Amino acid sequence: MTHPADEIYCENGDSLMGKVIVLGITGSIAAVECFSLIRGLVRRGAEVIPVMTKEAQKLVTPDSLYFASGNQPITELTGLTEHITLMGDRDSADLLLIYPATANTVSKIANGIDDTPVTSMATVALGEGIPVAIAPAMHQGMYDNPAVIENIERLKSWGVTFIGPRVDGVRAKVASKEEVIETVERIVGDDYLRGKKVLIIGGRSEEAIDSMRVITNRSSGLMAVKLAEAAFRKGADVELWMGACSVQLPGYMDVRRFSSVSELIGMLDDIDHDIVIVPAALSDFKPEEPEGGKIPSEIGFDLGLIPVTKVLPLITDRCRTVIGFKAESGLSDEDLVDAAEERMEEYGLFAVVANDTSSAGKCESKVILVRKGRTDVLSGTKTETSETILDLCFGGL
Repeated sequence: MTHPADEIYCENGDSLMGKVIVLGITGSIAAVECFSLIRGLVRRGAEVIPVMTKEAQKLVTPDSLYFASGNQPITELTGLTEHITLMGDRDSADLLLIYPATANTVSKIANGIDDTPVTSMATVALGEGIPVAIAPAMHQGMYDNPAVIENIERLKSWGVTFIGPRVDGVRAKVASKEEVIETVERIVGDDYLRGKKVLIIGGRSEEAIDSMRVITNRSSGLMAVKLAEAAFRKGADVELWMGACSVQLPGYMDVRRFSSVSELIGMLDDIDHDIVIVPAALSDFKPEEPEGGKIPSEIGFDLGLIPVTKVLPLITDRCRTVIGFKAESGLSDEDLVDAAEERMEEYGLFAVVANDTSSAGKCESKVILVRKGRTDVLSGTKTETSETILDLCFGGL
């Protein structure tokens, strides 16, 4: 007989297949969010084992988490020594994730106190070298308490990863489900970009015609976001520079915005990254002299267009490893490869991703990755394509 959790297993991919995540749940009201988090982890292939404090059981029921995870929650330690079984050696669980973590639990762990099933799990995990991640959730005043600040820093010095919180001036809210899942993958996955600074430049530029109208294109910015998320999961320190877009931007990474190509060029002196990837759809032309106000619609106007400065050559002057994108319309695969190779040679790029413009804004796409001496045709969702681009370019480094 199958459990309801089996019905969603790997529904969103298998990136966490074979990974065992022990989820420690403590007595913050944010515990009500753990049901959705568990389902999200299972949808990526993880086995999730809930562990609950008594205070957490006042907010969510063990039965609901059994339904979510397919595993009976651990609500107390018994003669089975669950903390040793799950955290007793490096072949046990892959990660102890405490979500949400109260100020009380954070401080107990930092001071070696283990009087709940969750803190006992943490004590053993830290002693055995099993990764620990903590997502705090508490009132702002508690988060700013000097003792809590000191305890968080102590845990960080021991290698504990802190996820969030989202601070709004009154509350230190628990990190979003998306940030937590991405960070879990970052911790337990293949982190070949750890220690690398990666810049993704995406979105579309907008060149002013007058104070209201712009020249732009249909790029959604989706590929840039998926590349940024993929690089984050691979351990990189990611920065995202984004023009206009129609997708939600990750709230857990550094984002800078630009509008026109000239604004982007003004940001280039800040490039000190190891890798720069540029899926941005930047204008090739702009009006020669934009009007200061809105041109009356009944008058009409003629556009005098002039070329816009090419950005990729300016980037390769500042970074040795740059991946550019080349979008064309109606070309055969052979012609796309030729165009990509020409662009790569002309600008001194590490690689070029070529695609047809018909994929703009779509969740799935076909692209051709061109590097020196090798060409790969990739297809699938933009999440899958982004992962493969990074794997092929940097997985063997």
